[in-house]
Amino acid sequence: MHREITVPFHDGFTWARLTEPAEPTGAAPLFVLHGGPGMAHDYVRNLDALADLTGRTVVHYDQIGCGRSSHHPDAPRGQWMPQLFVDEFHSLRAALGIESYHVLGQSWGGMLGAEIAVRRPAGLEGLMICNSPASMQLWLEGAARLRSELPAEHREALDRHEADGTLDHPDYVEATRVFYERHVCRITPMPEDFVDSEAQMLADPTVYHTMNGPNEFHVVGTGRDWTIIDRLPQIEVPTLVVAGEFDEATPETWAPFVEHIPGARSHVFAGASHCTHLEMPDVFRGVIADFLAPLP
Repeated sequence: MHREITVPFHDGFTWARLTEPAEPTGAAPLFVLHGGPGMAHDYVRNLDALADLTGRTVVHYDQIGCGRSSHHPDAPRGQWMPQLFVDEFHSLRAALGIESYHVLGQSWGGMLGAEIAVRRPAGLEGLMICNSPASMQLWLEGAARLRSELPAEHREALDRHEADGTLDHPDYVEATRVFYERHVCRITPMPEDFVDSEAQMLADPTVYHTMNGPNEFHVVGTGRDWTIIDRLPQIEVPTLVVAGEFDEATPETWAPFVEHIPGARSHVFAGASHCTHLEMPDVFRGVIADFLAPLP
């Protein structure tokens, strides 16, 4: 069963969708944090199947500035910082009356999940960081390595058009597509849920372009210098870190989570990339359900 709500937040509102299990167990709900930032929840919507799989309520929401939540294209550039989204999460959680909970974040969502967890909030029972880097410098280094492995014509197109500022050139668009099909989602054509998330982001790219940049590997936004590595030992809850074999979140980017979060576990999905949950949904959900099984 699904229900949708909106909650006032920051001169606007947050839209959320709750999926209730057919057979509730009373276990703590799971919040799913989407990526981007600014990609909306559509592409992680299939994780609502975790409700029946785990007996937990699953909460999806569109972070402010995208999707079905309020948009703020004229907001000051400095507004779009991690603290805003941490505050939004707790605003929604409090409005729902949820005191005990788990957080699963995908890509930027995993970065946000870590930002939530290092603050040691009351009620957080478990953290799942999926396909996420622990610092943008590591992300940039990983992206550079993956770019270097592209065919020469595509490497040259990326370099030339980024230097010229002609990112809408067909050769640049094509090279970007090749990178995405290798390292973002290895399903062709792209799943409709991913297409829907990307389309709404392109319709209002305020958050994505401000914090990230024009695409996944050309990061020039306010988040370029973000890191959480030095704060990771502050996370005290059970933590699972997952990634795909061909993920744009390369092993070097997520290794600090495993190295610095006490007791953190990791799992790599063979043959998958960044959108593991779309490429092998049943296997992905099974790993998450197994992690959650012994937790409150």
